[in-house]
Amino acid sequence: MFNVIILGLTSFFTDISTEMIYPLIPFFLTTTLGASPAVLGIIEGVAESVASLLKVVSGYISDKFRNRKLLAITGYTSSTFGKFLLYAANSWGFVFAGRVVDRLGKGIRTAPRDALIADSTDEKKRGMAFGLHRALDTTGAAIGVLLAYFFLTQYAGEYTKVFLWSLVPAAIGVFLLFFAREKTKQHIGQAKPPSLRWKILPRKLQLFLIVALIFTLGNSSNTFLLLRANGLGFTPAAAILLYLVYNIVYGIVSYPAGKLSDRIGRKRLLVAGYTFYGLVYLGFALVSAPSHAWILWGLFGLYGLYSGFTDGIEKALIADLAPANVRATAIGLHATILGIGLFPASFIAGELWQHIGPAAAFYFGGGMGIIAAVGLLLVL
Repeated sequence: MFNVIILGLTSFFTDISTEMIYPLIPFFLTTTLGASPAVLGIIEGVAESVASLLKVVSGYISDKFRNRKLLAITGYTSSTFGKFLLYAANSWGFVFAGRVVDRLGKGIRTAPRDALIADSTDEKKRGMAFGLHRALDTTGAAIGVLLAYFFLTQYAGEYTKVFLWSLVPAAIGVFLLFFAREKTKQHIGQAKPPSLRWKILPRKLQLFLIVALIFTLGNSSNTFLLLRANGLGFTPAAAILLYLVYNIVYGIVSYPAGKLSDRIGRKRLLVAGYTFYGLVYLGFALVSAPSHAWILWGLFGLYGLYSGFTDGIEKALIADLAPANVRATAIGLHATILGIGLFPASFIAGELWQHIGPAAAFYFGGGMGIIAAVGLLLVL
């Protein structure tokens, strides 16, 4: 569990840094830099999708050379530099560059880090390990959101100060990662060489990845949730508190959900999580009057349940189903498939929002979430 704790603390500090700035980006873009919701959708979609294309490559390299730690360090360092570019931003083009570099770092680190967690734990405790990692990660996110709220209320409109302070916890996270212990070198002579071929994956894993892609087509950037709250009368500071509710619920649920998945299986919790996602987005579509905006507190809480029931458990499921010699590759492929769907998801949401209305974007996302939940019932 040593590696799980170290990697969890690394994610803890990194998410403090990330969530200090992430909920501010839509307001920074639309109010300070004058960008439209469509531009926001393009930035988030391209940044996440381009980064995700690296995840399967990074996972393959990790499996081939049996070195998870170095790739993880490289990725976390890149994300730190991306936050510096946000600090220097004076146009939406700089924000675009900063988000791409930040997400490229996530693309490099995700699969090797998650494979290292899987390598370091027994299969019967894998759900608990990923749940603990997500709990530490999300606790850091909640602290980051609190810091974002503090800076936003104390220094209204001075977003660059928050971007600068975010570099401190990011650097701490990179430093801690050097203490992680590599676990794969002892298996170099035993494992078959990794492969990027789709046909080597078990049938059940292939079907799960297809359903995950369908789900992702409706899973647009979280920034649209914050923008929706703002449109229903929440100030930027109040919208950040909504996002805090999401992170608190997410953090509380992740660890027990992971342990529960070790006992009852991954399927039930994943189906519940996808269903919660669909209900949340349908709720955002139906709440159209500021007088009903109080409902958003409950919707953000349900959104936290969705993340707690899916994020770490999906990774544990993939680690269970994938052959050991391509574990990081499979985890990276899952993330890449999600990234492929994320650009059209955010682009579609931005276009629906701008040309039809906010409700249309959320009806689309909610419908795709329910379809994906049914799909999981059929394939798992």
